[in-house]
Amino acid sequence: MGARGDPRRRKDQRRRLASVSENPSIVLSGSGLAASIEPDAYVDGAYQLVVDGTPQSHVNMTDPRELFFEYVRRIGHVVDLVRSPAAPITAVHLGAGALTLPRYVDATRPGSRQQVIELERDLVDFVREHLPWPKRAQIRVRYGDAREVLGRLPAGLHGTVDLVISDIFNGAQTPAHVTSTEFYAMVSALLSPDGMLAVNVADGPGLAFARGQAATLSEVFGEVAALADTQILKGRRFGNVVLVASRSMLPLDMVPRLLAGGPYPAKLVAGRELRDFMAGARPVSDAEATPSPEPSRTVFGL
Repeated sequence: MGARGDPRRRKDQRRRLASVSENPSIVLSGSGLAASIEPDAYVDGAYQLVVDGTPQSHVNMTDPRELFFEYVRRIGHVVDLVRSPAAPITAVHLGAGALTLPRYVDATRPGSRQQVIELERDLVDFVREHLPWPKRAQIRVRYGDAREVLGRLPAGLHGTVDLVISDIFNGAQTPAHVTSTEFYAMVSALLSPDGMLAVNVADGPGLAFARGQAATLSEVFGEVAALADTQILKGRRFGNVVLVASRSMLPLDMVPRLLAGGPYPAKLVAGRELRDFMAGARPVSDAEATPSPEPSRTVFGL
């Protein structure tokens, strides 16, 4: 995704990363889960954040524009399309991980204002220590439950946010309370009239959870599309579906070309095809919400 950047900057980053101890780890005080940072064996300057044995984030410190995980690349396409190229945006990230996407937004849209909401304060401190992001980046981290913190965001943000990215997991599952119409209504209140929401949904054969999430977003926003590997959309294996929603027409014209460009070819599902995908699924309220299905340990394991 573009040039590798200033060689002097790469040298400075490598010098900083040379101090990273081999596979640093921590037990998170909130969840009690173990987290570690492991170097990518094939990409110099790239690292992986692993939580409870599941890879949660991949960061290329040499070039944060390089997105490794399939679903993250697809959310990167949404970042690319939300406004004109290189234009700064206002973004809210629900779930921090190793801040892969905030780094991507900063690298591709300099000057962007970003809010990151994360439950595990010591996870962010751990990442900041071992995989620091640029100090110049306008990234503010807020701590607490995503839904609770959304309700406390400054009133000035309401109606002004260009992009919300929801990638919330407790271990390998998305908690129920961030999957409902009530939760998504809170997100909708943040967005500008043509702002967009991207949601990472993990599901398996049958895709009952993903179809329910698509129906829920359709109820709240109106315009919804899905981006995923065709084998996942056919329900043949467990994986990630990226759902994109807006109150305005989604800018989808460029998406098929972006998806076909690899290295992870995928499909865009929208319009009538999405309605067929949602057939029989109902919007999910707080009273009915359930966590996302738990994958087997072999699905996302190392």
